[in-house]
Amino acid sequence: MSAEEIKEYLFGALENVIDPELGIDIVNLGLVYNAELLDEGVAKVTMTLTSMGCPMGPQIVANIKQELMELPEVKDTEVDIVWSPPWSRDNMSRYAKMALGVR
Repeated sequence: MSAEEIKEYLFGALENVIDPELGIDIVNLGLVYNAELLDEGVAKVTMTLTSMGCPMGPQIVANIKQELMELPEVKDTEVDIVWSPPWSRDNMSRYAKMALGVR
């Protein structure tokens, strides 16, 4: 698989991770910036949260690890939470905007 195919594969698994507060998956919310599979079988996810004080952050990270560890290629996971660039509603997919009534 190419790096782009692996990224799509990992993003597909990450679509199963639902933000508990908003009820939409983290990919459609635009929280996931990148996902890659390193040589050692480590899935590295670079993402942000809707706010620095997001109380659901630890739960979302735990859910990411749970979903990715179900993939046979993944031996371990690493979730890197970044604040730059900051999340905004512009990151959301059309689907997420419609589901949340955001224009």
